[in-house]
Amino acid sequence: MPSRRDKTDRPRSARRRTGGVNDSVWRQGEEEQRTRWVRGATERFRALTGTTGRVSGPGRQRPKKNPLAKAIEAWTARLLGAARADGSFAEQEAEYESNRTSQDYLWNTIGLASWGLVFPILTIIVTQLVGVELAGMFSLAFVVGNLLMILANYGARTYQVSDRDGAHSFIDYQVNRWITCALMLLAGYIYCTTRAYEGTMFTMCMGVFVYRAIDGLADCYEGRLQQVDKLYLAGISQTIRSAFSFLVFSLFLLITRDLGISAIAMAIASAFTFVFITLPLSLLETPKSAKLSLASVAQLFAQCFPAFVALFMYNLIDNMPKFIMEGTLSYDNQLYFNALYFPAQAILLTVGFCYKPMLTRMADAWNDLSRRRRFDILIFAALGVVALITLVVLFVMAAIGIPVMSFLYGVDFEQFRNFAYLMIAAGGITGGIDFLYQVFTVMRRQGAVTKLYIITFAFSLAILSMLIRVSELRGAVIGYLIIMAILLVLLLLEYFRIRVEYKRHPEDDPTYLAARARAREDVAEQEEGRAAQACACGEGEGAALRRAAESGAEPTSAARAATRQPLDLDAREIARQERIIREGGEPDPRYRAWRALQQRRKQSGEGD
Repeated sequence: MPSRRDKTDRPRSARRRTGGVNDSVWRQGEEEQRTRWVRGATERFRALTGTTGRVSGPGRQRPKKNPLAKAIEAWTARLLGAARADGSFAEQEAEYESNRTSQDYLWNTIGLASWGLVFPILTIIVTQLVGVELAGMFSLAFVVGNLLMILANYGARTYQVSDRDGAHSFIDYQVNRWITCALMLLAGYIYCTTRAYEGTMFTMCMGVFVYRAIDGLADCYEGRLQQVDKLYLAGISQTIRSAFSFLVFSLFLLITRDLGISAIAMAIASAFTFVFITLPLSLLETPKSAKLSLASVAQLFAQCFPAFVALFMYNLIDNMPKFIMEGTLSYDNQLYFNALYFPAQAILLTVGFCYKPMLTRMADAWNDLSRRRRFDILIFAALGVVALITLVVLFVMAAIGIPVMSFLYGVDFEQFRNFAYLMIAAGGITGGIDFLYQVFTVMRRQGAVTKLYIITFAFSLAILSMLIRVSELRGAVIGYLIIMAILLVLLLLEYFRIRVEYKRHPEDDPTYLAARARAREDVAEQEEGRAAQACACGEGEGAALRRAAESGAEPTSAARAATRQPLDLDAREIARQERIIREGGEPDPRYRAWRALQQRRKQSGEGD
């Protein structure tokens, strides 16, 4: 039967006719009206329940998006926009500010913490899911990966961020880092085949090596962000990469219980974040790099080689107990040693939080000759902070550390309490060593510490081999503390030696020589300007002397100095007199005369 609406709304002509043209038109309009009503009702329902962003009508608010979803959407839109523009990310305009000191400290701390905590937390998860023995194997794979990462970094991060004058372009640093990362993977493969690793151990090691190689590669691009005073962006990038890789590894291990598959998945996750976050972020937020110079890349390899050797030797010394234990003790000892080492590593990470944002300022202070004393005070204040951090960690370990470790690992660590205290003391020493090495890098004296590492490495082979064979895990901990203490003392003595040498013989200081060269250029420019003014007035120094003699007046000191014979002043005496001038003292008259004569010779073309 027709509805009430059919009887009242249909036109009379349409009611009288069924199946005609008017009836067909009416039915079509009826269907459209019903469709519009249903669509409007649906939109009103979704707007009220918050299931859609479409808003119609007054008083209705747009539902808020998840902040993470908004950030991902904005970043994706920026990447697509840059790709559609001309495909060059470096040509795009930066959106984030520089020199945000508080953000630098905050995100650098979060980034380093997330990066440093990946290893210990994954070790806990592996212990709980697959057992102590496999956890020891996983710990050893990470130890080797961390050591090979030194090859990937090649000691260039501190050198890069302290390159304030842009001696090398960013593309030079990139090419250098891609080469070193490839060499790292090759060295890792050779290590696995040499140790005859097979099956899960081989797959797990190679997955960890790729993961660490990507970390080393990303370090170059994050160093570029720090170089332009956007360290907080580098911290954000590091945090995302570490967190995402950690989550993927944990998820795959929970599902598969296979360390090899989980390590490969972790490497893929790290590569994903590098391609879509770290790489474009560093290109979008930094100035466009100058052109590639193969000579500059070769120079980078030469300049950073001492730093690489020193860092590699230090990390080899730092991990020597673990390598010696591999051939002597079972793999569960690897887990125990690393578990005891992780609180000490917290000291090292905390020290890094403190000094890494200061590297550029330390470089500026060292390059300013008038601030060298302040630089020394900064060094010893930082070492005092390291000692304070060590005491705090020691107190926490004594209070709650041992029970917490026993709960996390499912192993009774009360039997290792004294070992834990010794390891924390060693951690404080390693924090001081790490900071002092950065100081040597800022001073551009990386090569001075290489011989110290070689000496310490020789001690480590003898001491650790003997103690581990006699006392096993106890010998490994005690030997590690002894070796680190020896290295710290040697580094402090070397620092004092360099500072005393530069004070006595400033001509041996590259920074002093560079400042002296700049000062000479400035003086030459000033004298050229004065000579031009004198020529414009029709009177030079000789005319001034003749005029003074004719009038009986006393000639000026500069005019008298210009007429003297050449004076014999060696380089050391010249450096001593210039240091007196820098400190506000009065130089020797012979030096003033010599300097005036040299300036006049430059003007006449007779001198240097």
